Amino acid sequence: MERPKLLPVHGVAMLDFIAREWSLVESFKARPGDLLIATYPKAGVEVLNDLPSPRTIKTHLPYQLVPPSFWENDCKVIYIARNAKDNAVSSFHFERMNKLQPEPGTWEEYLHRFITGNVCFGPWYDHVTGWWNVRERHRMLYLFFEDMKEDPMREVSRIADFLERPLSEQQLREVVKLSTFTMMRDNPMTNYSTLPTEFLDHSVSPFMRKGDVGDWRNHFSAAQLETFEQDYKEKMAATDLRLRDSLP
Repeated sequence: MERPKLLPVHGVAMLDFIAREWSLVESFKARPGDLLIATYPKAGVEVLNDLPSPRTIKTHLPYQLVPPSFWENDCKVIYIARNAKDNAVSSFHFERMNKLQPEPGTWEEYLHRFITGNVCFGPWYDHVTGWWNVRERHRMLYLFFEDMKEDPMREVSRIADFLERPLSEQQLREVVKLSTFTMMRDNPMTNYSTLPTEFLDHSVSPFMRKGDVGDWRNHFSAAQLETFEQDYKEKMAATDLRLRDSLP
């Protein structure tokens, strides 16, 4: 099958089949009580229109492209950010195996596209800072992938408190157990292994590959790392958002 191209939507690169149906996304009607979970890819717009309220809706949209009905209905939002280097590596492998994404090319070529923002859903830098800058305007919990890996009990407890759904110690442990990378990797309901290979080719790379913090060290050359970090420093200079690219 022919891979899709990128088309701009209000200045943000999107998959062509999403861009052509953008009016449907823009006019989506959120309901009071809906929960929006937003992430940059690997940290389609999935709107679960046919489920009863309260619905959990996942999106990769940058803040400025989220349908206004979410804010009109004061919906809660959980945003999850992942450090740029691991995000770039994960996205590269995802696009290699996902035929519903543009061809990523070599790692060198993809890294250049990631740095310049010529990737689906736009630049990582704009995405994570865009949501960070409005976190106090909305009912939003801004989380970090690295924190969830470091102390999942703590972060799940924060989510439960935010959702006003208190959990017992045993319930917390069960949620953490069922949401570990290993459990989700081996679960056909979450690893997408049942989808036809014409869409996702797991022989190229599994949908859930590693889920580690710091795997970027296995991909960046010294020259790539120097270029990336200099660019990162310039683009993130104006924000107080800080992400960790390693754990103790």
